[in-house]
Amino acid sequence: MFTSRTAGQDDSWEGVVTDKSRGMLDGSNMYHFVQLRLADGESRKVRIRRRLWKEVSVGDRIVKRPGSDPVKG
Repeated sequence: MFTSRTAGQDDSWEGVVTDKSRGMLDGSNMYHFVQLRLADGESRKVRIRRRLWKEVSVGDRIVKRPGSDPVKG
């Protein structure tokens, strides 16, 4: 079963970065991911833009509000 890791437009969450990764999943495009620990203790892997991926490090907080892209918070 396929699981999308791209944050949806109406999604809303906050989490602390526990790991960063990147990969060429389709062989031609580089995708950037962070593993997050959410406030409720759930762990989630989310795809983010390269610019944000370069700005954050393990321990930083990322916030996603409905209608906007994830930002360092």
